[in-house]
Amino acid sequence: MKRFSFSRLALCVLCGASLYVLPGLASAGWVPQTSGTTNDLRSVHFPVNDLTGYAVGQLGTIRKTTNGGAAWGFQTSGTTDALFGVHFPVDASTGYAVGSGGVILKTTNGGAGWDSLTSGATDALFGVHFPVDASTGYVVGVVGTILKTTNGGATWVSQTSGTPQWLRSVHFPVDAQTGYTVGHSGTILKTTDGSANWLPQTSGTTDVLFGVHFPVDAQTGYTVGQSGTILKTTDGGTNWVPQTSGTTNILGSVHFPVDAQMGYAVGDWGTIIATTDGGTNWVSQTSGTANILFSVHFPVDAQTGYAVGNNGTILKTTDGGVGVENGRDQGLGIRDQAYRATPNPFTSFATLPGHEAERFSIYDISGRKVGTYRGDRVGEGLSPGVYFLRPTDSNAKPLRIVKVR
Repeated sequence: MKRFSFSRLALCVLCGASLYVLPGLASAGWVPQTSGTTNDLRSVHFPVNDLTGYAVGQLGTIRKTTNGGAAWGFQTSGTTDALFGVHFPVDASTGYAVGSGGVILKTTNGGAGWDSLTSGATDALFGVHFPVDASTGYVVGVVGTILKTTNGGATWVSQTSGTPQWLRSVHFPVDAQTGYTVGHSGTILKTTDGSANWLPQTSGTTDVLFGVHFPVDAQTGYTVGQSGTILKTTDGGTNWVPQTSGTTNILGSVHFPVDAQMGYAVGDWGTIIATTDGGTNWVSQTSGTANILFSVHFPVDAQTGYAVGNNGTILKTTDGGVGVENGRDQGLGIRDQAYRATPNPFTSFATLPGHEAERFSIYDISGRKVGTYRGDRVGEGLSPGVYFLRPTDSNAKPLRIVKVR
């Protein structure tokens, strides 16, 4: 079953701000990986680190990597139904996948074997999330389907969603009580009692919403969808505020890896956009593909992440998608740099040992100069994000620094 597409027959239009790469930088950014399949890949998840992860998709496809995507191995799912969602709650051993025909699969041995669970559903299931452990989890799908298990999938109980709309994504930010699901016609539902009751929220849009993510708590979250729609709430969904995404392409997935400031969204025509300021600004990144990207996940930080899409597409970045491979020459490369920021990442400020009295210019990911600092207190007062630093009045290659929290 294919996701509804309202713009895929149109020509690709890349709107909004383009990423400006500082002079002298080599490009890395998003790099294609060999998936070993041409089947569409609909969901990707790395449970505990950036080495071991899973991707699922069309015709029951399941791929696994244990080396950060250098190789993706085939796993036997036991089904030819399309798989739309995958989630490993606490480790890389026990996980769940959901898909067409009410399919729910479970593995307890890292995918060496996948068992089919009895869901009680016969239609497509799109999203799956186990908030805190491998026992209590939620699945959503067509015509308002919400299923819940409290015994690791041995039994699934249908929940009353109160909507006939298709539900595309589900997320419980901190526990198994408070959660959100989104779907067609701008549907957003919220529960605060572990799914006993789901209450509609006012999204302000009729666009299809495909992805939802609350990074650190149940108050601040994002949802993305049709026509480049991005909505943000900071009050637990009482109000959802539109953000300017800079694209009209469908956005299918959103993920904020470490906080509510730095996030990524992916979608049709290879669209990847990123924000470092909580969505006030979204900057286009170069994906290198025109394929649909269905899912994005950054396992442990805002630097190393994966995106998957149709025709077996898997992309990886190790530099936050900025397209920067810090140089080896001119004294500012990561590999043999004359300048070294410590700590990096940093929370308050970084120092450059041996260069404390020198002046350095700092630029954000769009190439805009955001300040000048002495080497003893670099980055003080900046918002969390990815920045580039180089000596003032120098054309040397920049050094990437990251401020968190």
